[in-house]
Amino acid sequence: MESVYSKRIRAGKRRTYFFDVRATRSNDYYLTITESRKKFEGEGYDRHKIFLYKEDFNKFIKALTEAVDYVKTDLMPDFDFDAYNHDQPAAENDGEETTITSPVAAAPSPAAATPSPVAAVTANASVVSSTNGISGNDEEVDKW
Repeated sequence: MESVYSKRIRAGKRRTYFFDVRATRSNDYYLTITESRKKFEGEGYDRHKIFLYKEDFNKFIKALTEAVDYVKTDLMPDFDFDAYNHDQPAAENDGEETTITSPVAAAPSPAAATPSPVAAVTANASVVSSTNGISGNDEEVDKW
């Protein structure tokens, strides 16, 4: 399976999220979301992966948005979630890294003019990864 897009988001010293769009042999696409956590003792990483297929993109985005909104508005309305953004100028590389490669022989789609659900998921990546405000920009992460 060929990777056509990849975004890495560091979420603390020990946790990293990867959002990867992959192509199948038939030029279909799916998203993998991987959480990689450095083990406390010893070397290596624990990994948890979700495979998200195009027919589930909208349902996934809706459920994720509803769950996050519930936590923010009903359970923790006074909490400052923006304090965990740690946005830095792009020149300083804030722990996010994106790689885009062109898909092999992908035909232009009429839906290309509308925003992709994959883009919405990656735009919401900060929602998924904003649970830990510790910056770990100097840590090397082994994706696989």
